[in-house]
Amino acid sequence: MQTAQQRVALLLGSENDLSLVQPAIKALAELEIPYSVRILSAHRLGDEACQFASDARSEGFGVLIAAAGKAAHLAGTLASRTLLPVIGLPLSASLGGLDALLSTVQMPSGYPVATVAIDGAANAALLAAQILALSDSELLVRLDERRKAGQEAVREADRRIAKSFM
Repeated sequence: MQTAQQRVALLLGSENDLSLVQPAIKALAELEIPYSVRILSAHRLGDEACQFASDARSEGFGVLIAAAGKAAHLAGTLASRTLLPVIGLPLSASLGGLDALLSTVQMPSGYPVATVAIDGAANAALLAAQILALSDSELLVRLDERRKAGQEAVREADRRIAKSFM
């Protein structure tokens, strides 16, 4: 029996991060995954970010994506208040994103945050989709179709390039 599809929360540390997370928004929309986008700075709105994480499951969310640059404490803040999977998306706001990457992956034992590449918004959305697909067979089919389409696009590019160098 299939239950209502869980939503993904895409949480940004700053409005300036919106352009860097567009690939995640696009991927979630293409996969027909309901999502919400919020700005909840771990530093400026810490209480509100914690409350969001605490309420996320009862609000129908299944995965949280935390996109932040610089000190990038958002993912850890959320992970400290929920048992839902949290995906950290380090952004290249400064130091090429290395500061955000290190802040995101260095979580203390007991508070895991899955982390994707710096500015890896599309992969953050796809990882969220794979997590949700564990209990959503229709989403699993859509993910499989997306992957097969990507493989076919590479095969087509290979044919086109190989032909031009014959």
